[in-house]
Amino acid sequence: MIEVKDLHKSFGDSHILKGISTTFEKGKTNLIIGQSGSGKTVFLKCLLGLFEYEQGSIAYEGRIFSKLSHEQKRDIRAEIGMVFQGSALFDSMTIAENVRFPLQMFTKQSKSEMDDRVNFVLKRVNLDNAHNKLPSEASGGMQKRVAIARAIVNKPKYLFCDEPNSGLDPKTAIVIDNLIQEITDEYNITTVINTHDMNSVMEIGEKIVFLKDGLKAWEGSNETIFKTDNETVTDFVYSSELFKKVRKMYIEENL
Repeated sequence: MIEVKDLHKSFGDSHILKGISTTFEKGKTNLIIGQSGSGKTVFLKCLLGLFEYEQGSIAYEGRIFSKLSHEQKRDIRAEIGMVFQGSALFDSMTIAENVRFPLQMFTKQSKSEMDDRVNFVLKRVNLDNAHNKLPSEASGGMQKRVAIARAIVNKPKYLFCDEPNSGLDPKTAIVIDNLIQEITDEYNITTVINTHDMNSVMEIGEKIVFLKDGLKAWEGSNETIFKTDNETVTDFVYSSELFKKVRKMYIEENL
């Protein structure tokens, strides 16, 4: 579990995060949503330890990150897997070499142990025969699966995903959503996803934190989001006619 208390972050005179408090639960897909400029990316980078913040705390299983030594912070970073928006694969490395990279960085495993683990995670994301391909030879969906394999190769306790469906067609986006949820369930990971994709919200949003203007405007699940009368949330979620119809059908079915 990750616990956030009264988090504030500014850049000069711009107050970006204005006292956010929430928890991200273990074994669940936790989603951060909100309009552009709401503070989602800054919040995610604070959670990752990439930004220092002026006030508040972030605790990983009770370990307050800002109070840890350099070595202790490194230990937590070794427990984190990250799926970047553009996959962020190394172009000059094969798919297998990309996935092996975190093991070389954070472990002292032998080559055979690393190879076994790389083989295992590539099989888990249905890329058994892609080891020797370069990223440029892989489709966008394949690259996302490689990024997920790399993120879980070191058996992380925490998985962060920044817009994992960016640039993908709807069908492939569903495959990636399902894969992230399956992995979260299987390995009991605390997964945090920064997303604009409302299909992801509806399909895998077990815990949703909605940000507006640097504040937590609402939190709940993909079930309770249908029931909320919070106008800020409904204006964002049901901005399309499709989701308005979905909400109307849900309410009618549950009367």
